[in-house]
Amino acid sequence: VGYREDNMASSIAELTAQAKVAHEANPDNLCAKTLLEAEVQSWMATLPAAKLDELALCAKSGLDNHDSGLGCYAVDPTNYDDLAPFFDRVCEGYHHGGGKVHKTDWSLEGVEGLPADGQLDLQKLGLGKELSMRVRVGRNLTAFPLPGLMTKADRVNFEKTMLKAFDVLKANPDYGGNVFSMTPNDVWSEVTGEAENPNLISADKYQELVDAHVMFKDMAADPYLASAGIASDWPCGRGCYQSADGGFIIWFGEEDQLRIMCMAKGFVLNSVFDRLHTALQAVEAIDGIAFATSSKYGYVTSCPSNLGTGMRASVHVAVPNLTSDGTDAKAKAAAKPLGLSVRGMGGEHTPIGKDGTIDLSPSSRLFITEAEIVT
Repeated sequence: VGYREDNMASSIAELTAQAKVAHEANPDNLCAKTLLEAEVQSWMATLPAAKLDELALCAKSGLDNHDSGLGCYAVDPTNYDDLAPFFDRVCEGYHHGGGKVHKTDWSLEGVEGLPADGQLDLQKLGLGKELSMRVRVGRNLTAFPLPGLMTKADRVNFEKTMLKAFDVLKANPDYGGNVFSMTPNDVWSEVTGEAENPNLISADKYQELVDAHVMFKDMAADPYLASAGIASDWPCGRGCYQSADGGFIIWFGEEDQLRIMCMAKGFVLNSVFDRLHTALQAVEAIDGIAFATSSKYGYVTSCPSNLGTGMRASVHVAVPNLTSDGTDAKAKAAAKPLGLSVRGMGGEHTPIGKDGTIDLSPSSRLFITEAEIVT
């Protein structure tokens, strides 16, 4: 595995100096705070140079961007084990697990709050207008580094690996659909030896998909992802698969290698939850595709905030009284004590709807089951 050399901290002294500056600028920068702990400092002194460089890369986003809250990204699926003295403290500071071990469970049977008929029907809460419902998970493959450490060739080879999964889905009448890729033909040819990228789309088609919330935006414009190396080599190895009915989408090459999501308009959350679970099982059953996991933290994600389930289950709901000032500040204040997160209609760092529509979801990802999130 190679290491990026752009502005890397090459010694403990340099890494510590950067952490002190970031911590003084923002005492809530969890990455910087953790690096300065005495136990972590002692552990860093035992690391070989290559591992210290890897730790520096994990910490780079938070040290470059002092306003970060969490401030670090894993760059390899093994980081949560081989850099555990750092990541365990970060995860405890963020998730407050108290030594818990994550368990995966999609079964709704016996989950507290589940209605007797097993149907999570939002009409029973008094909602009379169909809602936009979405459940998504982040996943990464064991065969590649995480996006922060992927080379351009890694990104293209990862995309080519996923084409087998997309072909299986396209051949299934429950899915069908198309793949939309942004990898330029010259890069595709250079890496794969094939004449051209069979799924390449135009700039106009890309913008059309972004406007329809089917494709993700230019990651290179995000300073946090850019510092982490996650946005490198844009737009190589980036794109999405979309089912024929538009309700199932897989982003590839984003913050995690895969963001897999189901969406629908309606009232019964089971419909998107069950479809996602079935699709995940179909994808991972394909030879050569194995999702990275941690014995402590469940499914591995680049950002420690998404560890565990990697899941976000959300609905779009209008809250005009809480957004009358044109912002989501009051909605966030009301939602936080309830364990809920508020985002814009297009996700994090996007605006709310003109009618006061917000994206509302449970905040927890780790030390909670998939079934508990959706209920």
